Amino acid sequence: MFHSVDPTLLVRGFLANLGLSAGTISWMSTLIMVLAVFIIAWLSKIFAKLVIMRVVTFAVKRSKSTYDDKFLETRMFQRLAWIVPGLVVYFMASWLLQDSLGWLTIVHKTTEVYIVVLATLSVSSFVEGWHQVYLMQPIAGGRSIKPYVQVVKVLLIFAAALVIASVLFRVPFNNVITGLGVATAVLAVVFKDTILGLVASIQLSTNHMIQLGDWITIPGRNIDGTVKDITLYTVKVENFDKTIMTVPTYALISESFQNWKGMEQAGVRRIKRDIRIDVRFITFLTPELLDRISKKPYMEKWLKENSGEIKALKEGEATSLTNLGAFRAYITDYLLRHKNIDAKLPVMVRDLPTTETGMPVEIYCFSRINQWVPYEAVQSAIMDYIFAVVGQFGLKTFQNPAGTDFETLKK
Repeated sequence: MFHSVDPTLLVRGFLANLGLSAGTISWMSTLIMVLAVFIIAWLSKIFAKLVIMRVVTFAVKRSKSTYDDKFLETRMFQRLAWIVPGLVVYFMASWLLQDSLGWLTIVHKTTEVYIVVLATLSVSSFVEGWHQVYLMQPIAGGRSIKPYVQVVKVLLIFAAALVIASVLFRVPFNNVITGLGVATAVLAVVFKDTILGLVASIQLSTNHMIQLGDWITIPGRNIDGTVKDITLYTVKVENFDKTIMTVPTYALISESFQNWKGMEQAGVRRIKRDIRIDVRFITFLTPELLDRISKKPYMEKWLKENSGEIKALKEGEATSLTNLGAFRAYITDYLLRHKNIDAKLPVMVRDLPTTETGMPVEIYCFSRINQWVPYEAVQSAIMDYIFAVVGQFGLKTFQNPAGTDFETLKK
């Protein structure tokens, strides 16, 4: 339809009627045609912005579904609408610039690149829109698909770059893909982080190693907090001091990290602390010390289990009972009866190898409270009690000499 009338001849005829020279008519007609193309492009953009987008926005706002709002927020409809001016300019240029092949080639290549870019952005917005819809679902609370979304976007950009190269250099698309084989090594270096991130993301996801909201600890990087975001390249963690730390995704595969998810799901948290006993005060029980500790609570089981040796001790015979052994039994029963300690899980008070700082006695049990602040309160209360009661068994904790100790010696 457009080719039925040659606009260039009409313009040249008009300019000839003005009495202009042939050279002037030639460049002026070309200039007018080019300006006409730009004006059409401008008008097409206004039409897309004011008409198409207003209609689409109105329809989306009136819709009862909240899903299409996500696609509006990602500007998918806007980018689709902006493809229209490119199509209009492409076909109008074929009609208006049919006698100016140089300008026609430039306009066609420019509009083709424009259409490819807008189409890529539209598909990218479509993918992001579905990602936002996914985030509205309950399953999104613990499973992040952001790395996969980013991979799709990277592939889209890569494919668009190939198409643009094919358009600009007028090389068949198949030849462009074939030529990539030569540049494989270069591409592997350029996209190294992307490849590593993709492999790491797949491993983290398929093996359920980490999810949003998990509490993780990476000692080598001073990271101890909650996972807030997982991307193709980085994992964002909010430390408990409210600082934000990022770590490369592939670092979670190449390095070791601690995930506290199992503890949180179990509803308990381990207490593993020790006190250092001065070995000089570890002695066999005497009848006087036995009489004193026998009156304490939590000793019934130990007294019953060692009734034979206790009888012998009272009769003045030597036994193998020690004040440290009685102390361990006392603390064990104390922990088993503690309201905040889970007695169904291991409860243990044990001696560790002696060091230059005394005999470590380890307290090992599980608190029913695993939230950080209440847990620390439970742990501190238990350790306070243990330190307070240790002296009642004739024991003393080891402590390096302080300044006041030397002052006492001088006196």
